[in-house]
Amino acid sequence: MKSSRAEGGAPVASHSHIGIGDEIYQLVAEIFPICRSVAGEGVRETLRRLQREIGLTIREVPSGTQAYDWTIPREWTIRDAYIRNAAGEKVVDFKSCNLHVLNHSAPVHTKMPLSELRHHIFTLPDQPDRIPYRKSAYAESWGFCMAHERLMALPDGDYEAVIDSSLEEGSLSYGEYVHAGTSDEEVLLSAHICHPSLANDNCSGLALLTQLAKGLSGRRTRYSYRFVFAPGTIGALAWLASNEPGTKRVRHGLVVSCVGDGGGPTYKKSRRGNAVIDRAASHVLRHAAPASAILDFSPYGYDERQYCSPGFNLPVGLFQRSLFGTFPEYHTSADDLDFVRPEHLASSYAMIDAILDVIENDFTPLGTLLKGERQLGRHGLYVGGDGAPATQASNMAMLWILNFADGHHTLLDIAERAEMPFAELLATARRLQDHGLLVR
Repeated sequence: MKSSRAEGGAPVASHSHIGIGDEIYQLVAEIFPICRSVAGEGVRETLRRLQREIGLTIREVPSGTQAYDWTIPREWTIRDAYIRNAAGEKVVDFKSCNLHVLNHSAPVHTKMPLSELRHHIFTLPDQPDRIPYRKSAYAESWGFCMAHERLMALPDGDYEAVIDSSLEEGSLSYGEYVHAGTSDEEVLLSAHICHPSLANDNCSGLALLTQLAKGLSGRRTRYSYRFVFAPGTIGALAWLASNEPGTKRVRHGLVVSCVGDGGGPTYKKSRRGNAVIDRAASHVLRHAAPASAILDFSPYGYDERQYCSPGFNLPVGLFQRSLFGTFPEYHTSADDLDFVRPEHLASSYAMIDAILDVIENDFTPLGTLLKGERQLGRHGLYVGGDGAPATQASNMAMLWILNFADGHHTLLDIAERAEMPFAELLATARRLQDHGLLVR
């Protein structure tokens, strides 16, 4: 949200995007090495790091707690994991890459021939140099992940497989931060926190939303902003189950993930399909990135599925750069710190900021004279003579607003119809207000 006025004209402090990409990237790099899962110390360690930036509240939901049709799983603690050959050499080592172990794997210490061990090893034959990310949080299993070419190079023989882990009763952790606005109506901003060392999915989303929350500090806003950092699916369900009455205050929402690569951007609409957040996101992306993709809702993806489930049907969309599952680095060791870039993080931040700027500042204008076209020159507003595109656009913005400022159209309605950027119309509407031609 750039320099703007909250409802009623109160000023909101401006915020610059300069250098923001580097700040977000630095936080991505700090949380990237942490081994996270749906429940365990890795999530808490990550939340404590985010807590150093914002006043995050860490909440715990005990193992075994029901969250609608799901049950909070046991906590996973991982200390070490490796495969050793007959010579005692580690051919797979969790300490070199935490993707090497099946996430949430049960403990094991065994020796077996390679032919049998292969049944517990996950690879990507189509991407033979990459380690896949695999998990098993709801069905007890054990296993390893490794590059397919490394597996193919292993000679037959006996191997020692060790996963020094534990699955014990504990709790699922999630973080919550609320920026209070002048209204208790809320904007929900959510990012999943359960993936281990995957930079784009979703260290990028966690870091970007943390920076956004940090930037809201001390600013006067119309809406209250609720940030939720929770394990995917089960964490969102746990939050919903604990906050069901409060969901009625949610007026707009975004799930944010995969925002550090150079693809897209992509916006997936809420289940409603025509919610204000859907219109605002579509409008911003069409002007900021003409090659962007606007997708209809589907019941597959990230936590928008939970927020948009029919019993809630919240107006929550999904913002990404490259769409999940469509880029070759997705859920592989190639989703590393070289894959995300500060400039892409900054661009994602700017687009999300612009989307929030629309919902924060949209209003229904009313012209102070509705009969006949205003003589803009008489009010010192008409810019004429040079025929320059900027001049024509400025005049057209005033004409569009005044023609539709009938008390029945919001500024977003007018921006969509005029196919002009909301920010440009907002600035123009303020000029018209200052000259007495427009009221809220």
